[in-house]
Amino acid sequence: MRRDPGQRPPCVVVIGVSGVGKTTVARLLAQRLGVPFAEADDFHSPESVAKMSAGRPLTDADRGAWLEAIGRWLRERDRAATGGVVPCSALRRRYRDVLRAACPDAFFVHLTARHEEVGRRMSERSGHFMPRALLESQEAALEPLETDERGGAVDAGPAPGAVVESVLDLMAETENGANGPWPTTG
Repeated sequence: MRRDPGQRPPCVVVIGVSGVGKTTVARLLAQRLGVPFAEADDFHSPESVAKMSAGRPLTDADRGAWLEAIGRWLRERDRAATGGVVPCSALRRRYRDVLRAACPDAFFVHLTARHEEVGRRMSERSGHFMPRALLESQEAALEPLETDERGGAVDAGPAPGAVVESVLDLMAETENGANGPWPTTG
């Protein structure tokens, strides 16, 4: 993929509640942008995974090292000028602040969907540690992006490919040509 001279690939964090489609959309977005992908769930400690598997929500103390590790990954991608995409719940502003402190130019895409749709998706997936019982606690904790946070919300209801197109449109509109639109593959 060709890039204009001086154009840095973006570092994107796809946020939202569990089951909204973060990983699917983030993986497709990374492919379209031609940048590395990392799964934020892989940064959790075994203790945190066990806690969530048992239906207990994480505390802020549980999340601290996890968010810092994701932030380091973003910072490394930014410094290497490779860009990157990571799906990460980042439900609260203060969690996004940790990621932004590590990578100030991170772009946040908040995937949204109706409660019933997310619950259906969670019920249909297998092999994931997050039980549907924690959906309500995630929705209660969710703090939408604020106007001073770089990014925006995208409806996750359509097919994943259409959602990725909406994300690319959002990125282009938000950047007003300053750093985007970014070249894509495919």
